[in-house]
Amino acid sequence: MALLERNDTGAVAHLRMNAPDKLNALSDAMLAALQGEFDALAEDRSIRAIILSGEGKAFCAGHDLKEMTAGRQAEDGGKAYFKDLFDRCARMMTSIQRLPQPVIAQVHGIATAAGCQLVASCDMAVAAEGTRFGVNGVNIGLFCSTPMVALTRNIPRKQAFEMLTTGQFIPATRAEALGLVNRVVPPESLAQETAALAGMVAEKLGAAVKIGKQAFYTQIGMPIDQAYDYTGEVMVQNMLYRDTAEGISAFLEKRPPDWTQ
Repeated sequence: MALLERNDTGAVAHLRMNAPDKLNALSDAMLAALQGEFDALAEDRSIRAIILSGEGKAFCAGHDLKEMTAGRQAEDGGKAYFKDLFDRCARMMTSIQRLPQPVIAQVHGIATAAGCQLVASCDMAVAAEGTRFGVNGVNIGLFCSTPMVALTRNIPRKQAFEMLTTGQFIPATRAEALGLVNRVVPPESLAQETAALAGMVAEKLGAAVKIGKQAFYTQIGMPIDQAYDYTGEVMVQNMLYRDTAEGISAFLEKRPPDWTQ
């Protein structure tokens, strides 16, 4: 049984974490599997959207605490292991935003600690009603400092700080209101609604979405004048694409575009 399953439907790749007995924890093996698939998808021009989900009763419960406990047994108390672990996790999380394709989290059950970080790292998220989100490491004496990075880039500062310091879960409806997820749907509609969103994205010109996704994350950290200068250059590049010219012509002529990419 594969730890991470991939099934492609047209231009949409569906990755499913498949460790339900561990609530799809981000073990060393799971981190490696995710990184491997993201690296492969970065070079796969046939895929235009990606769905990430979890098998079983939870999306992802965060890091594997048993593995982390074992890592403490080293002579240095686990310092080297933990540094390597969090470096690998950060690389995997940031790989999501560096992918040319948008990544949509399909979330159910719980998404806690690094599992919540995983949702926040995805470009979009669809959650089932009843899903709970938390960065609850503080409850066991471990502040969720690395999950905090993605979380605070999704939701307002004070609400993020409350989650981080209280360790309390928030329901899916609250996560939607704060901006952690795009929409909340009935559990029985989760897969269908996520697939519909991915399909809508996959219908667009892949080259345009790629350049736009990169620009989206690059401009966020810029002062507004610099952001306009940068995105203006991106628009120029985009306008020079053959398929962009075809898309404009098709719109004006009221016909489907004949895209090559």
